[in-house]
Amino acid sequence: MILYTTVPQELIFPTDTSAYSRQEFITYNGIPMIVEKVEDGKRVIRILSTDPADYLENSIMPGQII
Repeated sequence: MILYTTVPQELIFPTDTSAYSRQEFITYNGIPMIVEKVEDGKRVIRILSTDPADYLENSIMPGQII
């Protein structure tokens, strides 16, 4: 089976659900993204926008705390 998607295989076929229990989908300044809850706030895991300009924003790069 071939699955054509931009979503990583780990999200479609998760192996360990405890790693995903801290993640959530949010919209931050109009930009959809997946973030992980951390003690300082939320860490950006993945940007899900279709606008290429959103990927150039330094403040929401994966790994940044928002």
